[in-house]
Amino acid sequence: MIGIIEYGSGNVGAIMNILKQRKIAHFLSGDRSELEKADRYILPGVGAFDPTMENLTKSGIVETLNEQILENNKKILGICVGMQLLAEGSDEGDHPGLGFIKGRVRLIDASKLNRRPHLPHMGWNDIKLTNNGSLFSGIDAEMGFYFLHSYYFDATNPEHVSAHVTYGSDLPCAVERDNVFGMQFHPEKSHSNGTRLLQNFAEIV
Repeated sequence: MIGIIEYGSGNVGAIMNILKQRKIAHFLSGDRSELEKADRYILPGVGAFDPTMENLTKSGIVETLNEQILENNKKILGICVGMQLLAEGSDEGDHPGLGFIKGRVRLIDASKLNRRPHLPHMGWNDIKLTNNGSLFSGIDAEMGFYFLHSYYFDATNPEHVSAHVTYGSDLPCAVERDNVFGMQFHPEKSHSNGTRLLQNFAEIV
């Protein structure tokens, strides 16, 4: 059962539609006791890092996530800014992140971009997989995913990067450490690839 974390940020409707179509058990909640009943989580997020992290902190859910992810080893999938919240912090703000994966969120270097508009990075892009993890099983890397972002997750340990996207330079676009997963792109806007990825997350043992 997937618990989608409701804290006032994220395109949860589109994600829930995909899960419903695939008959994947899920629920949306911002209630700590209810979220404890899930066996894995999706953490969505849109907007700037600091306001999004502040909303999550004010919701009281951070303590629950620390317990369920770090102590009970339940799985979590961060999407877009939800992925960025998994880091230790961001150059976009001053608020500390969850720190589930060591690293920092950094602004894409616009000086390396040769086409306009430079930022945000928006639209479809192919990706390069760096591991054979089950999250990307059956994914068409050449078709890629839909992106909309100006920041990326600079993981401390390169082994925690599961995919790159080329935009001026090779940028991490997916991270993975044990039971923690994150992606910068939007699976809910990525057609068959996005549907397959959410299905994979639901089935990871």
